[in-house]
Amino acid sequence: MSYQNYVIAAYAVFVIVLGWDFVSTKLQIRRELRGARLRAARDAARPGRDAELTR
Repeated sequence: MSYQNYVIAAYAVFVIVLGWDFVSTKLQIRRELRGARLRAARDAARPGRDAELTR
């Protein structure tokens, strides 16, 4: 009885899951950084945020 096919399949699944984890983490970091940049640009474009209130 040989377990060669089982071991090959197990390593293949491991490599695929490891690769997916790496790629999905990179995509999530990119998405979060883009959101932070857009939020900072929105806040910077807001007129008179720190200005004193006047009538």
